Amino acid sequence: MTAHGESETGVIRCFGQQLRLLRTSRGLTRAELGAQLGYSEDMVTSVELGRRIPKPDFIDRADVVLEAGGLLTVMKEEVGRARYPAFFRDAARLEAEAVELHVYANQAVPGLLQTEEYARAVFDARRPLLDERVISERVAARLARQEIFDRRPLPTISFVIEETVLRRPIGGWSIWRGQLEQIYLRGQSRNVEMQVMPTEVVEHAALAGPFTLIETLKGQRIAYVEVQKESRLFHERSSVREYEEQYGILRAQALTPRESLQLIEKLQGER
Repeated sequence: MTAHGESETGVIRCFGQQLRLLRTSRGLTRAELGAQLGYSEDMVTSVELGRRIPKPDFIDRADVVLEAGGLLTVMKEEVGRARYPAFFRDAARLEAEAVELHVYANQAVPGLLQTEEYARAVFDARRPLLDERVISERVAARLARQEIFDRRPLPTISFVIEETVLRRPIGGWSIWRGQLEQIYLRGQSRNVEMQVMPTEVVEHAALAGPFTLIETLKGQRIAYVEVQKESRLFHERSSVREYEEQYGILRAQALTPRESLQLIEKLQGER
């Protein structure tokens, strides 16, 4: 395990220990605390032992019930980071702070656009198989990332998605239709531009694979690249500029946002 992974595990264990100390100081059993929180005794036990990552709702309720005065909620952000796989944690933090976010996807629908059903189907399809608990945590974390769409002030977000991605019915046709509908609705938001790269295009500026461009509130411009379980954040201006150039050309080669939404709407009616 990496040092970073050990740090994240330590946060979960520390939270569990704090929860146990507060619970016992109030003279509550795990079952009694669970009843007051609306969670099972097993869930409380797993959190205290550092085996489960508590949801934000669990943390908020526990802080109130145990009269912790913010001792638990102050750890919510760090605990939340542990829900992501180690290779994505730094990117997730930067994504949450982004004022601009631009995503090119050629394998699956980007996580920021996935429905709960589609996300679960993606994780279910992973090989080697993921544990059911891990899948549930990953799905919850992926959906939590979508809070960026409601953040104020609104960040500027754009997507270029390969047409083949939109035609692949991951999880089955019913899930596929629901996913297309979500993409269509997101594309109608004032701060979101949705573009489709047609399969028949003869020139393509980014055949090397998917990437994400991030600009932070402090003006940092970063490129994130992920392949399999390997990922890298590029901060050097020369490297980031290459991805920015690719993305700019991609947007010129893709369908316009209006044409893209028309295609997505057409695809929804094909099955």
